[in-house]
Amino acid sequence: MDHIKYCNEVLSRVEALMYQELSGMAYWKCEFVGTDFIRAQTIKGKTVEEIVESCKKPIIENGLVSSIDYNTDGKLLLKLTVKNCIHLEKERLVKKELVAPYICPIANMVLDQIHEKLKYQTSYLSKIAINDKEKKCLLYMALYKTHDDIGQVTDWLKGDPDAAWLKAQPSQILASEDRKKQKKKK
Repeated sequence: MDHIKYCNEVLSRVEALMYQELSGMAYWKCEFVGTDFIRAQTIKGKTVEEIVESCKKPIIENGLVSSIDYNTDGKLLLKLTVKNCIHLEKERLVKKELVAPYICPIANMVLDQIHEKLKYQTSYLSKIAINDKEKKCLLYMALYKTHDDIGQVTDWLKGDPDAAWLKAQPSQILASEDRKKQKKKK
């Protein structure tokens, strides 16, 4: 039995059902999925970049992904490019249910440690975009260090080499009419 396949199937079903039952609001309830693993590691850092670097090591060494690259604008944006994630099949299965994936254990791990170590007030996983061909996920996150930062915006795609591809992807939280259109295409 392929245990990872089985776990991805179970998690994808839960993710799709939760989304459908909560009318798309489940997205806001799932930021702790995956954090147990990273909390059991020794993560150190005094900056966002140091935290990401410290999180990358155990995530890669334990075979959860093959690589993680990141960019930050130094203010609000944190972008992770994750390759060969063991949860990629879960994302495919969720998309098959006509739900845009909204739970990313890898992003949750990094955000959890930013909150824990740097005491950021809040964050937001804005976009999960999956490139099946390249077996990679692009994860766009907003980081709000203080209450005064909340509500600020940034040009997410300015200078992003993935901008054109990303714009062609479905929105994070699909409206009912969008799901109906997707069903008709099949």
